[in-house]
Amino acid sequence: MERRVVRGAEVGLFLPDLARLRIGVFREWPYLYAGNEAYERAYLEVYARSPDSVFVLAMDGGRIVGASSGLPLADDAEAFRAPFEAAGFDIARVFYFGESVLLPEYRGRGLGHAFFDAREAHAAALGRFDWTAFCAVDRDASDARRPPDYRGNEALWGKRAYVRRDDLRCTLGWPEAEGGPDVAHTLTFRLRPISRKG
Repeated sequence: MERRVVRGAEVGLFLPDLARLRIGVFREWPYLYAGNEAYERAYLEVYARSPDSVFVLAMDGGRIVGASSGLPLADDAEAFRAPFEAAGFDIARVFYFGESVLLPEYRGRGLGHAFFDAREAHAAALGRFDWTAFCAVDRDASDARRPPDYRGNEALWGKRAYVRRDDLRCTLGWPEAEGGPDVAHTLTFRLRPISRKG
């Protein structure tokens, strides 16, 4: 296993593989995302255009098996910025973590923590951010589509001191069936202050 960190436009070399990985992993609960490569490439190109973005890649034999992303919130789409602006945050001081995706057979090996470590270190090294933040989809625990053996990431997020902020939410739409319409989903943000060392 190799971990590789790429920044800004460097991620362009990996866009096709990242798009396929994201589509495959996000088909699972809780996202149930029936996306396509064209949409994914457009989404990922936002990161490629941001000079301070970061991708942490997990690779096995040269194949990308996991990835985690981040960029300054000010460089992201309005849907992600608007809740922070409405709450009075200076979005120039927030570094936003996109998603972490990992193929099932590579889970449980500590890569989730490694993804956070690398992104948090990147945000801190830039020296101009006060917060790291990410959001996750809200799903009803009684939803019949929820696998009985599903384990969420709340324990990981709690260990890393991310606090759920019910006052910071956004709504995004994506299809849950091939060729189906976009379905509106609510996502809630988690925040953690960036520690200043030295």
